Amino acid sequence: MHLSDISIGLAATAVLVLLSLVKLAGALESFVNFESGHVRPLVLSPSRQFLFAVNTPDNRLEIFRVTANGLQSVSETVVGLDPVALAVASESELYVVNHLSDSVSVVDASDPTQPFVKATLLVGDEPRDIVLAGTEREKLFVTTAHRGQNHPGDPQFTAPGIGQADVWVFDREHLDVNPHILTLFCDTPRALAVNAEGTRVYAAAFHSGNQTTVLDTFAVSASMRNNDIINDGFTGLGIPPPTATSAGVPAPGQSVVVKFMGQQWVDAALRDWTARVRFHLPDKDVFEIDATQTPPVEIRSFSGAGTILFNMAIHPQSGDIYVSNLESRNHIRFEPEVRGHITENRITILAGEVQPVHLNPHIDYSTPSGPQEEIGQSLAFPMQMVFTPDGEKLYVAAFGSDTVGILNAAGMVVGRIPVGGGPNGLALDPERGRLYVMNRFDHTISIVDIQTEAEIQTVPLRYSPEPEFIRQGRKLLYNARNSSGHGDSACASCHIFGDVDSLAWDLGDPDGRVEDNPIPPVPIPGHGPLGDFHPMKGPMATQSLRGLLGAGAMHWRGDRNGGRAAPFDEEAAFMAFHPAFQSLLGRASPFPEADMEQLRDFVFTLTYPPNPVARIDGTLTGAEQAGKEIFEFDGDRTELGGGDRPCTFCHVPPIGTEGRGATEGFPQDMKVPHLRNLYQKAGMFGYAVPSVITDTPVQTLEPTPTPHMGDQVRGFGYEHDASTPTLLNFLRVPTGQFAFPDEPDRTGTQKVAELTAYLLTFDTGLAPVVGQQVTLTSANLLNALPRYEVLQAQADVGTCDLVIHGILEGIPRGLYYHRDGSFRTDRAGEELTAEALRQLVRSGTVLTVTAVPPGSGYRMGVDRDEDNWLNRDEIERGTDPADPSDFPQSF
Repeated sequence: MHLSDISIGLAATAVLVLLSLVKLAGALESFVNFESGHVRPLVLSPSRQFLFAVNTPDNRLEIFRVTANGLQSVSETVVGLDPVALAVASESELYVVNHLSDSVSVVDASDPTQPFVKATLLVGDEPRDIVLAGTEREKLFVTTAHRGQNHPGDPQFTAPGIGQADVWVFDREHLDVNPHILTLFCDTPRALAVNAEGTRVYAAAFHSGNQTTVLDTFAVSASMRNNDIINDGFTGLGIPPPTATSAGVPAPGQSVVVKFMGQQWVDAALRDWTARVRFHLPDKDVFEIDATQTPPVEIRSFSGAGTILFNMAIHPQSGDIYVSNLESRNHIRFEPEVRGHITENRITILAGEVQPVHLNPHIDYSTPSGPQEEIGQSLAFPMQMVFTPDGEKLYVAAFGSDTVGILNAAGMVVGRIPVGGGPNGLALDPERGRLYVMNRFDHTISIVDIQTEAEIQTVPLRYSPEPEFIRQGRKLLYNARNSSGHGDSACASCHIFGDVDSLAWDLGDPDGRVEDNPIPPVPIPGHGPLGDFHPMKGPMATQSLRGLLGAGAMHWRGDRNGGRAAPFDEEAAFMAFHPAFQSLLGRASPFPEADMEQLRDFVFTLTYPPNPVARIDGTLTGAEQAGKEIFEFDGDRTELGGGDRPCTFCHVPPIGTEGRGATEGFPQDMKVPHLRNLYQKAGMFGYAVPSVITDTPVQTLEPTPTPHMGDQVRGFGYEHDASTPTLLNFLRVPTGQFAFPDEPDRTGTQKVAELTAYLLTFDTGLAPVVGQQVTLTSANLLNALPRYEVLQAQADVGTCDLVIHGILEGIPRGLYYHRDGSFRTDRAGEELTAEALRQLVRSGTVLTVTAVPPGSGYRMGVDRDEDNWLNRDEIERGTDPADPSDFPQSF
């Protein structure tokens, strides 16, 4: 069947078609910045004749031929949204992990000049890494979060004692057979590594934690009433000294960060709180998996590798595991005490014992700022690593230092190689004496001569749709040499890839002063203005930099704001963080104002991914719908102190806040928080404060003392200080904030469960379908069509755009769904119906369908460089569809 046989002539001219597409494309922004972190962005083919690279912003795999003179661009193919990792099976087949699409693209590269996606594997939420293992490399291992639309059955990720990390294992000979899912007892995973024999796979947690947690204000208090309610034989010790500012202003009641040291949970003053902590954090960081078993099984785990684990490498001789990581110092109280020393960049060696090695032992931390020579030697954000074949050298990409570090087998730095901006991926070609380096900021690949230890060439990746201000602003989030006093930290030390570190920090300052609070309160009768900002604010959970626009003032209290003249102004609020570069990161001089503005503009593009707990079609379960009614319409819930107002009175849609504050009876008033990332915080269970069992006829609490819950995954949960383990604990707190009275056919506990179910699916701003994919082939068409129809139905109602890519009539083509039942191709004047596409698939054409953010489909499908010329038209007229400055002069 030929494309011309099924083409439908358009009534309008080709020019009018083109103009209509341009007009539609211009209605919405075409690029969405998810800031997905690379894990394994470069890999060489087995013959080392080709280098494969991910082009993350353009959602493509690029293929380079390795030549004596460097790298020659050969071809590229569209994969899923935000590719971050690669694995090669042979010269002709490789796998691409698509972080936002929850998928793995299986790419046929038998003709390297025309690769194409021949299959798409659907996996769990936010996959990050991939390796091949087994004695014949017959198994495919993929790390994902323990949730997602593609997860079979109920993952029970809100149940105590359940791991939050999955490794999906596919049989490479039978990729259409359901994979085995191995759940690991840690938070969301990231890196994988495999030994030389393929018999052992190692999987690492991403936000692995550091055996710290936070005790609730109620549990910290020495109040007789509170301790009588808790009834565990222990009396709260109150906050550690100092308990007032240097000016004598008493600190408000607050929670306390505690760290497990030896056999005790202790605070910053080394006071023992063990009796009040109701769970244990085993801190399982790296898991060893026997890949020879069917299914693979976990053998053992390692603890103490670090707080944030980035990548792993295995020593080729000893088999020891090397883990690049950050160790966070959130157990240290007060900003002046961590100034210039908030995290440490490390390589942890897992041999007979766990051996952390500090990458920057040259730093003098007795002062918050060091000389330029010290800063220039520092390595920040160690990412991918690769050993030389003899194991004598370990190369590590220092993402925040524009440098590749050279380490010996003991993990000590013995050399540094300046490369491009934001190095985070490595591929070693020992035969040619080259190291290839992915530079995320520059969108380039550096070629390093490993004999001279110098960069000898820089090769650009193809087109990036990112606006220039994003590319310029990105480096300011990570570049530690410009941000900090020692060149080892930056905003991203806590805001990992622009998100969170899953910790709480007490960054108060006892020498600070009380500041005016200009945030307007939610207008509840009888509630006065909000209290002023005390400098000893207590522990606060790290907040995401995603989705800041529309949320008003920043920080949990709103203490970063535009003042009384502009309390809801996000731009002014962000600029109020300016002093933190000196007061927290230790920079010797003020951060340049122009750089601050660039950073602000970049950060404001960071976007929450779709909610992975919600159904792909956006419909709600019965429990979620009932919870939505409670949230929006009160649902027979009596809210003490709030009359009969629904949750939306404070948590205003669409994001859950409009920037106002609330007086909830807590020691400090907080800004009403948004609700878009509640699902990320599951995994902490065990609360010293008893929960309400029933409000009818009077409030009744759980028996006290509450039980110890044993091993759990996370030490931080909900609320401003992350001290509340679950949403149920929050909604059933015994302080009279909320009441859920029983009814004859519906208990208060059921209402809480329903409300919780809905909150975990709260809209993030992008529909759950965005990113989802399906590849249609003649073999799977019958089974795959229902999924395709879901994607098209969502495109019909505008929650996503729909694009299709594949080889049609021997050439790569793209199509864009026009919501009238037809697809416009990348050639002006050409249109296909959905039925015509099915006929093509039945005839042997392989097509991959992707649901993309609204407004981006035109670019992703038919006009890559947005120069108003469709891709195929440009190619046929001899211009470059990946260069907006190169286009035909006439139609």
